[in-house]
Amino acid sequence: MRGAEGYPRADMLIEMPLGLDRQVCDRARLARDAAYDGLFFTGVRTTRIYCRPICQVRPAKSENVLFFPTAAAAERAGFRPCLRCRPETAPGSPAWSGTAATVARGMRLIQAGFLDRGSVGELAEKLGIGPRHLLRLFLRHAGASPSEVAATRRVQVAKRLIDDTAMPLSEIAFAAGFGSVRRFNDAFRAIYRRPPSSFRKIFEEPKRRAQSERVRLPSHSPSHRSERRRPNRA
Repeated sequence: MRGAEGYPRADMLIEMPLGLDRQVCDRARLARDAAYDGLFFTGVRTTRIYCRPICQVRPAKSENVLFFPTAAAAERAGFRPCLRCRPETAPGSPAWSGTAATVARGMRLIQAGFLDRGSVGELAEKLGIGPRHLLRLFLRHAGASPSEVAATRRVQVAKRLIDDTAMPLSEIAFAAGFGSVRRFNDAFRAIYRRPPSSFRKIFEEPKRRAQSERVRLPSHSPSHRSERRRPNRA
């Protein structure tokens, strides 16, 4: 089977870093071990959702999960991010930091936004290798191509800004590195199966209800009503 760019799917080529074999990852997932948070991601075959190892959702059966060193690898394999554990907020050192030095350097440049303003060819030139060799290294160690890693990074930056700030969505699109609002919307529909505006509604509505309750609460206080109705005996 082929991935989005015509290359074999990431879950068929993936090579987990040393010390992170399937048994280790599965034990960490079942224990929700925070020491592994950010080192790998878990994809559930039955739901097609990927999570952090600390996700509080009831763990899936071991035979139904796959493990990925990066979020981009999980998305390349057809999984979408969990809305509960929010993979875009995973801390720690990503698993690729202990793999090929070239891939680690490339990932750092991508995380800094290199591919928002440059091409994959320019990235390869900066790393001192050819574009095809760069692609092979990324597929082997990161489970996704450089452009896929960059696309995942843009969506993750945008999702954090949507959740944690009041910035207008149009400003978020460009701040996250998207070339246009249309690409921003298309990327969210491809990854989350919904537009970015839907997340702002999801997280703002509970806040509005809470604020509304706080405003109304004093006027419904029994002690307040009794004080207003108490006759003046003076």
